[in-house]
Amino acid sequence: MIHLNRRQLLTGAAALTGAGLLAGCSPSSTPSGAETLQFWHLLSGGDGVTMSGLLDKVNASQDAFHVRPTVLAWGTPYYTKLAIAGAGGRAPDVAIMHATRVGGYAPGGLLDTWDIDRLASLGVDESTFSAPIWDKGKIGDKRFSVALDAHPFVLMFNTDICDKAGVLDSDGNLPPISSPDEFVEVMQAITGASESHGLSYGYLGDGSQMWRLFYTLYTQHGAEMEFPQEGAPVIDDDAAVASLTFMRSLLDGKIAAPQADYQAAIAEFATGKSGVLLTGVWELRTVQAAGFPFNAAVIPTMYGTPASYADSHTFVLPHQAQPNEHKRELTYQFVADLLKNSFDWATAGHIPAYLPVTQSPEYADLMPQANYAVAADQVRYDPPAWFTGSGSEFHSEFGATAQPVLLSGDDPGAAVKKFRDYVTRQLSKPNPADPKGVWKA
Repeated sequence: MIHLNRRQLLTGAAALTGAGLLAGCSPSSTPSGAETLQFWHLLSGGDGVTMSGLLDKVNASQDAFHVRPTVLAWGTPYYTKLAIAGAGGRAPDVAIMHATRVGGYAPGGLLDTWDIDRLASLGVDESTFSAPIWDKGKIGDKRFSVALDAHPFVLMFNTDICDKAGVLDSDGNLPPISSPDEFVEVMQAITGASESHGLSYGYLGDGSQMWRLFYTLYTQHGAEMEFPQEGAPVIDDDAAVASLTFMRSLLDGKIAAPQADYQAAIAEFATGKSGVLLTGVWELRTVQAAGFPFNAAVIPTMYGTPASYADSHTFVLPHQAQPNEHKRELTYQFVADLLKNSFDWATAGHIPAYLPVTQSPEYADLMPQANYAVAADQVRYDPPAWFTGSGSEFHSEFGATAQPVLLSGDDPGAAVKKFRDYVTRQLSKPNPADPKGVWKA
């Protein structure tokens, strides 16, 4: 959500000045005559290190441009500063946004559109992306983002424990699972071979964790949610109640701990005390560092429709009142070059969005990443609305309604009604980026 008062604008402007000074004081190896492209992103930790390596390769591969990154804090601080930059004419040449946040920015003119013909001339077009990832970058008939990846919610499993439980096939994979009962049966077998629980799932105080699993299960029912501005939300109550009820059934103290937060679940699995972890692919390096053999897969299709909750890191063009056309041309080249050379991005766990990378023989040999690459064809993003998306209050509000069901066994039907009421209130409010509703998709 974008809602900036005068104090926030002044504070943000000062922060932007500081960020600009910091970037300007960084050592530069810009070739003589090369244009400097300013690139903002919110990638830190292992993702930040990987992105730095990708940028080094792109910079070294040519002498027409030099990409200078500025890294800002994840979440609200980043998106606030990006909004200020787009509104105030101090925008970078290119930036990273989560795909689910783009819809809240494009209406207010905070982002410029991509020229699909110019992208196509560089080998970036509809044929080089899975359909759901490519389509997510469009609002109406305009393209506002180009995806770097998909990072879905998946299932990781300790192959030693699962082998001891007798549930793995000859290739070290879990057996086909096509119903909630089959999933419970497999988890119960793994529980019998585990030191603590069969399944680690952290959710306490973490609305995003609850939403990721819930929306995976909900969309596996073949259901979608629609949040039309100034309209009534479309939510399948039966699918929502069934999903919450199933989530609660797993937290029985045997299959999974009835009360666990995100870090506790990660620690339980990483120390070899449980057999299965429900998490995002971004935890791949954490699990690899634990040092035990493991595998990964998409969450089994238990309700008939293959679906995996995910978001994507995407490239956007923050609005510039008078863009330098030469630098804009080089920005297109940079994005195309990075996409074509994004194999290393898979080492961070993410699924590169550019199909020639994930369809290569090298990627097929990359384990366990290749085992969940199919998620790119079945991703389900947050329902489009100005208030949804990664790092938004929407996830927190969902968690506030879902946690009493998971923690205390409250009525899931009442929780769904409370969630619907919250969404209805949000839909009655104008998009802060487009308060007069001038822009239409």
